[in-house]
Amino acid sequence: MTTRLYTHPIFLDHLTPPGHPERPDRLRAIERVLDEEAFAGLDRIQAPEGDEATILYAHPADFVARVRAAIPDEGIARIDADTTASPKSWQAAITAIGAANAAVDDVFSGRADNVFVAARPPGHHAEKTTAMGFCLFNTAAIAARYAQKKHGVERVAIVDWDVHHGNGTQDIFWDDPSVLYCSTHQMPLYPGTGAKNETGAGNIVNAPLAPQTGSEVFRDAFLSRVLPALDNFAPDLIIISAGFDAHHRDPLAEINLTEDDFDWATGQLMQRAARHSGNRLVSLLEGGYDLQGLAFSVAAHVGRLMKG
Repeated sequence: MTTRLYTHPIFLDHLTPPGHPERPDRLRAIERVLDEEAFAGLDRIQAPEGDEATILYAHPADFVARVRAAIPDEGIARIDADTTASPKSWQAAITAIGAANAAVDDVFSGRADNVFVAARPPGHHAEKTTAMGFCLFNTAAIAARYAQKKHGVERVAIVDWDVHHGNGTQDIFWDDPSVLYCSTHQMPLYPGTGAKNETGAGNIVNAPLAPQTGSEVFRDAFLSRVLPALDNFAPDLIIISAGFDAHHRDPLAEINLTEDDFDWATGQLMQRAARHSGNRLVSLLEGGYDLQGLAFSVAAHVGRLMKG
């Protein structure tokens, strides 16, 4: 398999207050582990700056203008209790979008079988008109729409294994049967959405996990809910909202996964990509706040992407 990695130094310049869990050290931990010899075969590309017009694929223009206006000239500005912006945050968010869209281009052109985008800020909590949960824009949603508009894709599946429910992605695609959204997440937990009975136009598949559950329950959720939905939907592209905060070391939740679970889940999704999508799979970093758990989990995830 040809696996491409996108990242960029600008992602380190999206600054958050001291003690904030979504911090630049997350990417430094990922960079260190992916510099190991086992990852020498990664096709490493500097993320391109995105086309700002593509933000409108998932968000209205007045919301985009509000986010831009919230970017401070200096210091750190609060957008809500958890979400902040610094002077380089706009450029970081636009570059994250550019990397995700370039990854879509790569898998449709054959330049890569799959792609991992190591970017921040994350995106899956950003609703159509609300920045929240550390997220400014919904990168996964924009990439899904980009695939449809640029490459004529009929069906995109977004699989979200972040421990927090991707309320933003659910909100954006709530009534759109051309995009399947599947999520495993702890419940109850922030942001409070993600119940099984939240099904949208039949295209939303939530698999909530009780606190203190671990590998067996997570894998059963995949096998019983996520994978059958993917097989029924037969997507032309799979996008992963790859949060690693369901790891047992993570401080923001109470799900007890190990890096082996992320290896296994990656393999399951690669099988579906091979079956339905010509191997086309794009993975976008979301959460993961214990640096060791994050690094080990990303290593397992990317290692599986490379092995096929």
